Amino acid sequence: MNHEEAISILASCRQRIDEVDRKLLRLLNDRTRIVGEIASVKERMAMPIYEPKREDEIYRNVAEHNAGPLPEDSARRIFERIIDEMRHLQRLRKEGAAAGDRGES
Repeated sequence: MNHEEAISILASCRQRIDEVDRKLLRLLNDRTRIVGEIASVKERMAMPIYEPKREDEIYRNVAEHNAGPLPEDSARRIFERIIDEMRHLQRLRKEGAAAGDRGES
């Protein structure tokens, strides 16, 4: 392989990664919309945002369905971060709703 071939291969790989990143972003936004529905139910029922048992189920599901090459511990860390962000969004929503109840804006 010469330098120009390497540059071409890298450019192709980067284009494919950009496409995958856009797909991941669409899926994360889909997940965020679902989390919004969950947050609505939890707010109405005065349920806690943090549910450790549910998070354990998610990690188990990810581990069981991970066919690699992403290592299981790496997949778990990624999902820990996703879940943390989703929990953060639920808190923001809850705080926003509480501010709205008080007439704040």
